[in-house]
Amino acid sequence: MMYQNEISKEEVATLELIHYEGPICVIDSMEAFEKEIEQIEREPVLGFDTETRPSFKKGKVYPTSLIQISSLEQSWILRVNRIGYPKRLLELLSGEIPLKIGLGLQDDLRRLRTDFQFEPHGFLDLQSYVAAFRIDEKGLKKISGIVLNRRISKSQQVSNWDADVLSEAQLRYAATDAWICLMIYNSLRDSIK
Repeated sequence: MMYQNEISKEEVATLELIHYEGPICVIDSMEAFEKEIEQIEREPVLGFDTETRPSFKKGKVYPTSLIQISSLEQSWILRVNRIGYPKRLLELLSGEIPLKIGLGLQDDLRRLRTDFQFEPHGFLDLQSYVAAFRIDEKGLKKISGIVLNRRISKSQQVSNWDADVLSEAQLRYAATDAWICLMIYNSLRDSIK
């Protein structure tokens, strides 16, 4: 299948909105982590993203607040600002399997390395992957528009991810960012079968 190389903001704005509508499990305690990690580990491919509290001061960088992991049917929001980095999470992030699909992973992984010393493996960055399909765009919104013919909302991007309670809008946004990476990957992979 041939994809267009680029898409304008105006074209993206005309596309139907898409967001993750499935169940979201917020993991904010070790008990919740232990309950969910086996299911996460069983998935062969996962969408992946992180969120960090935004900084409005030059040079101020906050540690990672959330790690979002998603299958097609389930999304997990790991509040690493609360639970830290359990050993099995580090094993998941440093293992070749499951394959973890994200976008612009260089910054996410650099921040995670800083937060907790480990070497990530098994990640595929969509920015590199889409280049094989002659897609020149680098942003998730535009790549989604080209590959899925749908647009995603980025309205919660600058949000307080360290808040005591995350809003439904924040949770949907966070889940969508990981899930849409998996949707794009699957669509591209299926197009070459």
